[in-house]
Amino acid sequence: MLKIYEEKRNIIKDEVLFMGNSVIEALEISLQTLKSDDISALKDIDLSVKKLSNKSNQIDNLIVTALALYSPEAKDLREMISYLKITNELIRAAANVKGFVKIFRKAFSEDLNTNTILEFTIPLHKSSLLALRTSMSMIEETNEKHTEEKYHRVIVEESKANDLYAIVEKNILKLISKNLELSKEYFDILSSLRRLERTADRASSIASLALFAQVGGDIIQS
Repeated sequence: MLKIYEEKRNIIKDEVLFMGNSVIEALEISLQTLKSDDISALKDIDLSVKKLSNKSNQIDNLIVTALALYSPEAKDLREMISYLKITNELIRAAANVKGFVKIFRKAFSEDLNTNTILEFTIPLHKSSLLALRTSMSMIEETNEKHTEEKYHRVIVEESKANDLYAIVEKNILKLISKNLELSKEYFDILSSLRRLERTADRASSIASLALFAQVGGDIIQS
């Protein structure tokens, strides 16, 4: 019975990691396009929220079956509950990343102050990516001390993302006041960056859930 449960558990974990890696890959590719100033290449990023939602439903069914058939003990139960919630957070993260890619690509043009936009967009993007990558690595972490260290690292990156968004928002609002005819494009850029910042928020929630699975305590989500 325990061996069968371990097999189910490993399948579930691998599927959750697959979801997370799909979002991380999209973030990595989009960051590279920004760094190379090849914004048009954002259209080639393939991230299907629908497919990830279907994957999430499959994972949830596997979890419910495992809970019903094998009655896992405390730590395993915490882990299964965390996975149920993490899949939802990953869908929300995927939707934010997809929204960022789509809106940013359409709004970005040489008519805008591209230097100011990219000056803050790239570090904001890096913090969101690092936060999500670190939070997903917590799922495979077995050392409680390392898990807690990674959790705090995610919180730091989330805070940086929030601060960077606040700065770029202030700067873009100044640009709008000087270029009212481009206000829609600038507001769309802000909307896309807000989605990027929210990706870091989702990473923070995932980190909280991964910490709960490892060490217990209360689930603290943003």
